[in-house]
Amino acid sequence: MANSAVCFPDGRTAFNLIQNASDTGRGSLVFFLFDLLFIDSEDITTLPLIDRKARLAMLLTGAPSSLVYNDHQIGQGPAFHRLACERGLEGIVSKRVNGRYEPDRRSWLKTKCRNREEFVVVGWSDPEGSRHRIGSLLLGYYTPDGKLIYAGRVGTGMSVAELGRVWYRLQPLSIEKMPLSEPPPRGSRFGGPLQLSQVHWVRPAMVVEVSFVEWTPDGLLRHVVYLGERGDQPAADVRRHRPGDQT
Repeated sequence: MANSAVCFPDGRTAFNLIQNASDTGRGSLVFFLFDLLFIDSEDITTLPLIDRKARLAMLLTGAPSSLVYNDHQIGQGPAFHRLACERGLEGIVSKRVNGRYEPDRRSWLKTKCRNREEFVVVGWSDPEGSRHRIGSLLLGYYTPDGKLIYAGRVGTGMSVAELGRVWYRLQPLSIEKMPLSEPPPRGSRFGGPLQLSQVHWVRPAMVVEVSFVEWTPDGLLRHVVYLGERGDQPAADVRRHRPGDQT
């Protein structure tokens, strides 16, 4: 298998960078090319991937710095994946070196890096449709100076039984006033809008562990999955972990 890392060293995806450049009007973009399907009107989709990439590498010789050949690593997939995760990348994509290009099927495997952290539950939203008790949990973390910052929401990964258990667990913690230092954003480019009228705030005492792919440029969690409650972690000690932090 040939493995290629996806995402950038600081954790941002290509979409993040394009969106940021579009929003701010600053920065330059680099286009990473990883496959070649036609060359001089010749269809080479039936050639093995390794041959198509060899032609691509030759084609890009002397190309402008904005066009970069996306190299690959053959073999040692687990070690390559581990290194990608240590570098803060989103994951790796694996393809068969002798595979032909197949537009109608996914002949590649994407292996994501998933981060795990603990967060304080600051509230929950009402469910929609047939969902039981809780739509999603609102999560937060403390800064070193004691501010409670909104981190995002999680609903995926909770069974019906767990939704009921957590709902009953949160009832005694219910409060009228929002515990966050600043209100959460009403919308995000990753996920639907948050209706504050459907949010029930709680005293920040319950800690849960979640997995997620990355932090967005807006400072919110992306692709979050609930793993369970953490009774061994004091809420006041919950901090956001950043690359380079000591554990």
